[in-house]
Amino acid sequence: MELNQVIIAYKAGNQLSKSRAEQCAQQLNELGCKTLVGPSGPKDNPYPVFLASAEQKIDLAIVLGGDGTALAAARNLAADQVPILAINIGGHLGFLSESPNDTEFSEIWQRLLGDRFAMQRRMMLQAQTFNGDRSNMEPESDTYLALNEMCVKPASPNRMITSILEMEIDGEVVDQYQGDGLLISTPTGSTGYTVAANGPIVHPGMDALIVTPICPLSLSSRPIVLPPGCVVSVWPLADPEHSTKLWMDGVMATAIWPGQRVDVRVAPEWAEFIILSKKYSYYRTLRSKLQWAGARIRYDNNHRN
Repeated sequence: MELNQVIIAYKAGNQLSKSRAEQCAQQLNELGCKTLVGPSGPKDNPYPVFLASAEQKIDLAIVLGGDGTALAAARNLAADQVPILAINIGGHLGFLSESPNDTEFSEIWQRLLGDRFAMQRRMMLQAQTFNGDRSNMEPESDTYLALNEMCVKPASPNRMITSILEMEIDGEVVDQYQGDGLLISTPTGSTGYTVAANGPIVHPGMDALIVTPICPLSLSSRPIVLPPGCVVSVWPLADPEHSTKLWMDGVMATAIWPGQRVDVRVAPEWAEFIILSKKYSYYRTLRSKLQWAGARIRYDNNHRN
């Protein structure tokens, strides 16, 4: 990998993340690399400025923070195929991030320059809003991207609102949901909001869409796993307060009105994450991050060599 132009995004409002970003920039500048440094957070999106001001091809994005910071990088950089090195500094779970204790920054640059790393591609979703049924394919909105999930749910500053949503798959009505909302997630997002909503955990090596109702007022409503070629359409039905919103990775994308639908499908863009861990294991990550404790009585497996 060449390191001529590098983005460094750090978690906004986190002093440790900021100081590590400054350290990274100094070390990379000493190697002759140009850097673009800025905060990333709910109110800070540095990527449009980064992409517009880059004097040459961006070789790498270093993201210092938690999963939210990594998700923002993926949404903004996937279209330009910029690989992302996410390092968990100031974050919480860190499903998408490397541990900062694995190696020193100076060693990281040498490993990148020597191509001693792995690249992991992760499926993303795209969503657009339309007026009317599927015969109308002219979108009313921009195209929104998400690495974890698209969520359709109401938002109100005054009270908790129950949504009534109808879901179609490839134009066929599948179910109606009355509850807190509906999640359409990727396998990457299955360990996020989806697993909190009692959805399945799906290996990120699979290509699939996972549809999970959030707190449905029906015991018959269940999550469903779909092939990647499906188009999931969601219609808000009874919404007198016009409060239904489309959320991408927990960030509000747009409002949805009755008579409109949201089409969610696999995006042509893929997020690319750099893996530095020499013994990377998805299953070890699950055990660690979800704190799987196993049986209450611990048994030794003496049959394993």
